[in-house]
Amino acid sequence: MVFGRSLTEARLISSANYVRTELPARIAHRIRDMQRLPYVVVTNRHIGDVYELYYTAFDTFRRVKEIKTLEDNDKFCSVIASMLRAHLTVIPKLAMGILECNGLMPAANLDRFMNTILRSRISRRVIAEQHLALTETFNSDWFSPGAKLSESEFIGEVFLKCVARDVVERCGKTVQELARSAYGADAAIPEIKIDGDLEVNFPYILSHLEYIIGELLRNSVQAVVEHHGKNRKTGEKPPPIEVTLCEAQQNVIIRISDRGGGISRDMLPHLWSFGKGPSTPQRLENLGQVPLMAATLQELRIDGNFSELQNMFPDRHSRSDSGGYNSENHNGSLTTLSARPPNLRLGISLPLSRVYAEYWAGSLELHSLEGYGVDAFLQISKLGNKNEQLATRAAMDAV
Repeated sequence: MVFGRSLTEARLISSANYVRTELPARIAHRIRDMQRLPYVVVTNRHIGDVYELYYTAFDTFRRVKEIKTLEDNDKFCSVIASMLRAHLTVIPKLAMGILECNGLMPAANLDRFMNTILRSRISRRVIAEQHLALTETFNSDWFSPGAKLSESEFIGEVFLKCVARDVVERCGKTVQELARSAYGADAAIPEIKIDGDLEVNFPYILSHLEYIIGELLRNSVQAVVEHHGKNRKTGEKPPPIEVTLCEAQQNVIIRISDRGGGISRDMLPHLWSFGKGPSTPQRLENLGQVPLMAATLQELRIDGNFSELQNMFPDRHSRSDSGGYNSENHNGSLTTLSARPPNLRLGISLPLSRVYAEYWAGSLELHSLEGYGVDAFLQISKLGNKNEQLATRAAMDAV
């Protein structure tokens, strides 16, 4: 946020060179992690595919020479967009690989590996997409070099005034429409009520928050519909889902409460695990139906069409009127997603949401009352001055 407040040509080129040197270093650490896996795990076809993707990306980025001009930056943005598109297969491939390797190494080690890979993936896509967004801003018709972006709505991908109530309402409507698609037009869909500090706002990457809120609401709506659908009397409304917004000095807390019967005892120990649980065969089958995944709310669609996602990152950059990089087709991996039937459960939304929350110094916790319902607590850093959760060189290497 601080870097992008005043954008000049020199700053844009500096940003490009930061991305150019940072991406191959972070990718190299993940390649090393995969090389350290047991041989029987790394030879899994899904994990092997991810390894090849990572090695190709590393080899591509390490060959990019220093960015010195805006033309160099245009070409570099084309490379970034191409790589972002190629890596949309990573999440489902990793998830299937981890599930298939369950039992070949300790589940805790598999989850640790998956968390490290996903946190690293977020970090790389954030800095890559932030640079693409800054480049788009710099080359837009309305922008003049040196203008203060802090006076606009966005600094790159960062939404300066992210209003929690608006996000919850938007995600809620999307999830309710999906539920009607899944359960039929006559299904009783629970109302989503919002109370608390309704005007609270904070700087955040909007699509990260939309993904987390969307998945939590999706889980709650499904639970309420299924728990109350069988015993519901004609005309009787299901209990509402209550969302409470709370503003503290340094944090914003969003609580999502439902009366969907809670989480069964056999699922509770595996709530945050990517690779363990009683529904592994079904999760593998479902993941196989989602070849592309960028982890956003917009993933939740019902048309079965992946072409929009496949075309999201152009192979070659296009020219705007000013002659610079035009990223109209680049909505970011965190704003457009693949199709996914609303009743297709992948079993990774909660652990993935927690990775997103913790990446920006937040947290995600669930409290279940079996037979009654679930309270989800999402804590977000309010101040907007939190860096990636990296304090030491060792911690940076982990990303």
